[in-house]
Amino acid sequence: MILSVSRRTDVPAFYFDWFLKRVDKGHLMVKNPMNPKQIHKVAINPDIIDAIVFWTKNPTPAMGKLDLLKGYSYYFQYTLNPYDEKFEKDIPVLEHRLKTFRQLADTIGKDRIVWRYDPIIFTENMGVDYHTGEFAMLSEILRYYTDTVMVSFLDDYRKIRKNMRRLKVREPSLQEVESLVKAFVRIAKKNNLTIRSCAEKRIPSSQGLLSGSCIDPRRIEKLIKGKITIKRDKNQRPNCKCVESIDVGSYDSCLHQCAYCYANHRYEVIEEQYQKHDPDSPLLIGKVPKDAVIRERKMESLIINNQQLTIFDD
Repeated sequence: MILSVSRRTDVPAFYFDWFLKRVDKGHLMVKNPMNPKQIHKVAINPDIIDAIVFWTKNPTPAMGKLDLLKGYSYYFQYTLNPYDEKFEKDIPVLEHRLKTFRQLADTIGKDRIVWRYDPIIFTENMGVDYHTGEFAMLSEILRYYTDTVMVSFLDDYRKIRKNMRRLKVREPSLQEVESLVKAFVRIAKKNNLTIRSCAEKRIPSSQGLLSGSCIDPRRIEKLIKGKITIKRDKNQRPNCKCVESIDVGSYDSCLHQCAYCYANHRYEVIEEQYQKHDPDSPLLIGKVPKDAVIRERKMESLIINNQQLTIFDD
């Protein structure tokens, strides 16, 4: 089993102590986003967790605590963009994030950090030249602390349309996309970075940018030094190549206030959700309702000829 921690909220930034407590307790619970009274109970122990994938813009609160995950295989998807506070309101300044990126690499190794330049946003002042320059600058710094960069262009989510209109975000032309991708591929190669796209349908294959997966079976196999057999996650977007995982997060609970975020809406709702967080609860947000229908997420891990196979039974 693979845990995704989390596409829906920044657990390392805001809820890492809760996650460590759940690891210690040996289980956590996850609400069905469509039906909050439907809850999955997920066991956590090294025998059945093949890997943990952390998603973050600020892992600073997790630093110094990662030794508590001894026995688990994990890596970080670290989003590091050049945007200002109009787009990413409550995250540390770029210099701090670069320093933290370096510290994380020094702690766990560059092979366990994937840099995300995501999403690529176009405005009147942020076009091909802007992104080419910023990507080149960041690549020259981060080449020493990661081996892979994931990129994708902004998607049109209903939740973010009002913000995007306010910030005068525009759709790039096909010529702009092709020109930027060509520049990114050239810059990544110069800096010995593997570059992959994330669930991207606008990039012609002729540009030399291959599609990748964020929940990446090949990276996980390198971590566990074995083979995994696991299906593509059919619940993700059509162009997503991630394999199946259990996301432990909750929507509308991330305090970064990124204007482009599909997982969070109005700040008033987010603040209300955050106030419901109980570090002792098996749920990330709130307590388990008395009338909840709880199902155990059953799974079995087998090691056969040094090959680890994960079988799901939902």
